[in-house]
Amino acid sequence: MTDIFVTGKNARPITLAALPECDVDALREGILQRVENGGRLAALFGDACEDGAIMMYAVIADDSEGQLAVGRAKLESASYAALTPDCAQAHWFEREMAEQFGLKPDGHPWLKPIRFQRPLSSDREPAELPQIGVTDFYRVRGEEVHEVAVGPVHAGVIEPGHFRFQCHGENVFHLEISLGYQHRGIERAFVGGPHKLTVHQVETIAGDTTAGHAIAYCQAVEALSAVSPPSRALALRGIALELERLANHVGDLGALSGDVGYLPTASYCGRIRGDFLNMTASLCGSRFGRGLIRPGGVAFDCSESDRAQLVEKLAIAEKDAKNAVELLWAMSSVVARFENTGTVGRAMCEEIGLVGPAARACGIERDVRHDHPAGIYQYAQVPVMTGHHGDVNSRAIVRWLEMQQSIEFVRDRLANLPASPLMASAAQIAADAMTVSMVEAWRGEICHVAITDDRGRFRRYKIVDPSFHNWFGLAVALRGQQISDFPLCNKSFNLSYCGHDL
Repeated sequence: MTDIFVTGKNARPITLAALPECDVDALREGILQRVENGGRLAALFGDACEDGAIMMYAVIADDSEGQLAVGRAKLESASYAALTPDCAQAHWFEREMAEQFGLKPDGHPWLKPIRFQRPLSSDREPAELPQIGVTDFYRVRGEEVHEVAVGPVHAGVIEPGHFRFQCHGENVFHLEISLGYQHRGIERAFVGGPHKLTVHQVETIAGDTTAGHAIAYCQAVEALSAVSPPSRALALRGIALELERLANHVGDLGALSGDVGYLPTASYCGRIRGDFLNMTASLCGSRFGRGLIRPGGVAFDCSESDRAQLVEKLAIAEKDAKNAVELLWAMSSVVARFENTGTVGRAMCEEIGLVGPAARACGIERDVRHDHPAGIYQYAQVPVMTGHHGDVNSRAIVRWLEMQQSIEFVRDRLANLPASPLMASAAQIAADAMTVSMVEAWRGEICHVAITDDRGRFRRYKIVDPSFHNWFGLAVALRGQQISDFPLCNKSFNLSYCGHDL
């Protein structure tokens, strides 16, 4: 095994001086070796150097050992041998780097923009850039083969994204997904920070994942400044994260029911989602948890009366959710519609690097809370819930199993809130350092990588939302399906447009 990587744990600091620089061929070989031996590409990104070269960073997660390996290579030229032909997990990462830095991964099978964004290392005017969604799409040619374009504007209240289907009758040969309509320049805004607005920008990376991204950011800042949040703050963060999981999972189960026209569960779950959101609001005044999680701890406490009310509301929501979801599983026509729809096999899941419920539905025990625990999860782990078949039904089952575990977690944390301060004292962020911060949000693994300059300010801040890993999984799930299966498959993944676009 190559020694060009520095290994460590989640949310721990690394000095840049301790991180070797190698050539890109050595980094490529090191990545392939580690992935072949069971590792997983958690992040791959570039950073512009002062001399005009590009530094490529790779983060490999070894879930079985709970280790993160970080390596880097300085690219003296724009071209390098693409990883994607030998490691499909690098597919979108390499497209992203090509877009951001003008790199040319030779041999990449489908090199085109991911977000149609302004390059991070170029002064080109936006008018010179291609328009979002204007690109060459993969096309299947043949007698009676037709193309169906959906979006970017959709019916109802939904984020914009474009889907291009290649079909023969109702059968889908290929789905291509084109995003970028929600790009806001989040990563670029972090450079030179943390600023006063940074934590607020973090909370809007994906609005339905406020707690997940806020915890990932705070863990990164705390690692770089050697700050340990108080135990009570860690418990309240965990409660917020699991309430966020509960609200979104029950909402998804209701939406899946609505997609197949089963209205009882759809109606009940929509209301129950609001109950879980209101529990978060009782903690901090925001249904999405904004303002609660801050570097060093939390900004709001949970009084004894608040705690008692949350316990009572949790019990009611648990009973209501159980009744609603049992209606779903008792309806054989609904289960028959879910089963064998949008299947992603375990081998394909491993190959393309799916995360979150989408991976666990394939039988893979992949969960940051278990594999790379940080914060409260170092002391109170949540069992990993898995499915077996990688279809819509398995993704729904995993959500319900996780809801039951999250309810128990929240109940236990509320019953055992430590008596401690809410906030640790602030400290200076280390200069010329980096850290990798990972959180198991409700969609899956969030990965934040913070790199500081010689003043202790962010020179590069890389964000990998779980949707970045999983959008291609949705495309794979549609192969060989009926085009009418798309809404159901799409909801079973329920990926974020803005979390991907950043």
